[in-house]
Amino acid sequence: MADRPHPANRLPPGATLDQARAKAARCRACDLWRRATQTVFGAGDPHAKIMLVGEQPGDQEDRAGQPFVGPAGRVLEEALAAAGVDMAQVYLTNAVKHFKWEPRGKRRLHAKPRISEIQACEPWLEVELSRLRPRVVVCLGTTAARAVLGRPVTIAKQRGRVLSTELAPAVFVTAHPSAILRAPDAASRARGRTQLVADLKQAAARAR
Repeated sequence: MADRPHPANRLPPGATLDQARAKAARCRACDLWRRATQTVFGAGDPHAKIMLVGEQPGDQEDRAGQPFVGPAGRVLEEALAAAGVDMAQVYLTNAVKHFKWEPRGKRRLHAKPRISEIQACEPWLEVELSRLRPRVVVCLGTTAARAVLGRPVTIAKQRGRVLSTELAPAVFVTAHPSAILRAPDAASRARGRTQLVADLKQAAARAR
């Protein structure tokens, strides 16, 4: 995590998760709010032992105002179930709280957030980590990993390793479910799901 949060997003000491959620709803620290429907803050069990962090909300999440309710969310829910984890007992959030997209005809397609946009959202992620104090954080994709760990990482090098930060004693890095959906063929998608389930099982074992 960055040492200095974006000035527009500074929170008072002791700010609660609900206070952060309310302030994030009015966030103007970067330009993503201009084209997004709404801020999509984290949701789930406030006493969760496992926090899952993705990159940013997608099209359906942007419209619904909830994280992981689209196709990637269904992949994640299935993988959690296969790993023996109840989705109702985890906390779901994203490194970036607004949907960044580019038009493709009538569709709104995901566009990768810039470093400055990730940094603008760091106070929200930091308060989620500091208030929940999960035993385990699972970073879904490299953007999430960079936001949590404060440095660039690659999934190939860090997958299966137990990493840590000041606010997260155990951090795991795995692929984002959307990357599985984008795999070129059925065999690749099946392999990606198997790897995701294995990573979630490892995280769940650590959280016990």
